Amino acid sequence: MSPAQSRALTELWPRYGIEYAAKPLDFASVFGRRAAVVLEIGFGMGETTADIAAAHPALDFIGVEVHAPGVGALLGRLDAQRLTNVRVIRHDAVEVVRDMIAPGSLAATHVFFPDPWPKKRHHKRRLLQPAFVHALAERLAPGGRLHAATDWEDYAQDMLATLSAEPLLRNTAEGFAPRPQARPLTKFEARGQRLGHPVFDLVFARTK
Repeated sequence: MSPAQSRALTELWPRYGIEYAAKPLDFASVFGRRAAVVLEIGFGMGETTADIAAAHPALDFIGVEVHAPGVGALLGRLDAQRLTNVRVIRHDAVEVVRDMIAPGSLAATHVFFPDPWPKKRHHKRRLLQPAFVHALAERLAPGGRLHAATDWEDYAQDMLATLSAEPLLRNTAEGFAPRPQARPLTKFEARGQRLGHPVFDLVFARTK
């Protein structure tokens, strides 16, 4: 962790951080207003979350990440850009969704470039397993969207099968979706594109 990230964790967490607690969040109290809420799971170093939040000030964002340097980096970005529509939880996403997000309360959930766990024996560690996808679907409001992206084709196919099998979700595209303009192009993704690595987007909507 860099000194700046460490300092951000210490100084900025009281402003932007939410401690894990086994009770649903009151979004209106958290943000001081009523607005549609987007859950960002595994935001890495926070570039995408900050960019999307800056581009959509009418939306509120809850970012979940366990990696301390990434949390510190995002906190620094929020402060530098004076963003008031993002809060951060440093905790396991499965437990956060289960305990802190009320059913039907989200406008969208983003899962961008989760760890692909490429070795077959590790596939069970992949985040988007059927039980977790069902929990995410339950927490979307009707019409709310689950948007996932990966640059691992094997994981993309696995995601497509898992999301397609969830009764509460419907695919908004025929298979993989065109890259939505609302998802910022990260440096990592741009480098992959230059190397010829495809990126797969999946956009599913809550059915009822």
